[in-house]
Amino acid sequence: MTFLRGLLLALGIAFIASCVWAAATGHFSDEFKAVLDMAWGKISLADLVLGFIVISVIILAFEPVWIGLPIVILLFIFGNWVSAFWLALRLPKIIRKMRGVA
Repeated sequence: MTFLRGLLLALGIAFIASCVWAAATGHFSDEFKAVLDMAWGKISLADLVLGFIVISVIILAFEPVWIGLPIVILLFIFGNWVSAFWLALRLPKIIRKMRGVA
């Protein structure tokens, strides 16, 4: 489990680094418009939002609302590095709860 938690943190950090690189080298509005002009760009964005909603449900199932709601808001603002960090933090608790139910 330690490896998986480390991997999640590393992937989250790599994603943040990718966002910094893209912000420094790209032009967000022009490039985002080009993606949204394509059918698969629209589907990819819908898939992203669906993923945010799915992980939001999981976060809210494991956290009190006063903790979960700010995490979900940050997720929709900053993206999936938030879910990667949250999952790395909560993975032991989630596994314990799942094993207790099964």
